[in-house]
Amino acid sequence: MAGTNFCQIGIALDERTGTLKIFSTIDNLLKGAAGQAVQNMNLIFNLDQKEGLRGYGIFS
Repeated sequence: MAGTNFCQIGIALDERTGTLKIFSTIDNLLKGAAGQAVQNMNLIFNLDQKEGLRGYGIFS
């Protein structure tokens, strides 16, 4: 689900060691410092917080 805020989570039990392993991946494009800066600018200028952040961050 590239271009979204989706987080994929998986688990696996290693029966040999009794260890539970948890894995996660995120597509954090637009959720880092640059996206936060745009959101903050929108707040400063009284715009919708999502202005300029609605599009997908990838080309398909």
